[in-house]
Amino acid sequence: MPKYWIAVASADHARKGKAGFMQVNHGKAAPLRRISPGDGVVYYSPTVTLGGKDRLQAFTTIGLVKPGEIYPGEMGSWTAYRRDVDYFDAREAPIAPLLQELEFTRGRTNWGYQMRFGLFEISAHDFGLIAAAMGVEVADISADRAPPTALPPT
Repeated sequence: MPKYWIAVASADHARKGKAGFMQVNHGKAAPLRRISPGDGVVYYSPTVTLGGKDRLQAFTTIGLVKPGEIYPGEMGSWTAYRRDVDYFDAREAPIAPLLQELEFTRGRTNWGYQMRFGLFEISAHDFGLIAAAMGVEVADISADRAPPTALPPT
């Protein structure tokens, strides 16, 4: 049964990963070991740039983890560990309109606290709400792990 995850990164970094990979927590391998092929992953971006004051607070990319192992990716003078992801054609979606609907934020004034961990599991319900806000249909995703199809723009 697939699991669903939120990874946290600046929008610039999340968009670079849309080339087909994900990395979390500054390239650490350990968090990626919790993720399995077929799991859904959504990137939440608090800012546009790493360390920037350009607040975004939006979900920026969404996809399914592809079969395969964690592998090293060269980042200049250091190595960052990655997993391959099949990202969907999706629009960015601000978190604010979803705060009272998402299980992990509903009724919490400090909902952003868990984002500090860089990667955390969410429910299928929350993954579906986020996907819909991003224009991605996820019907029956947990049954056959088939990739969602993009909805037409609204």
